[in-house]
Amino acid sequence: MGKLTWTDSEDIAIALHEKFPDVDPLTVRFTDLHKWVTELEEFDDDPAASNEAKLEAIQMAWYEEWKENR
Repeated sequence: MGKLTWTDSEDIAIALHEKFPDVDPLTVRFTDLHKWVTELEEFDDDPAASNEAKLEAIQMAWYEEWKENR
């Protein structure tokens, strides 16, 4: 996997699922989600470039990944 940006919601979702396999993504506050995304080793984008829509897209993609692997 290359460097991730805010628009890579599917790839970010997979990385978050691998890092936090037991976390239900729908229970994660956007403030925590933002922090966790920016702390991913592969993430390389401006932390200030996120917005609610981008975080929601990541959360929903992560939720789909989480549901498939339960």
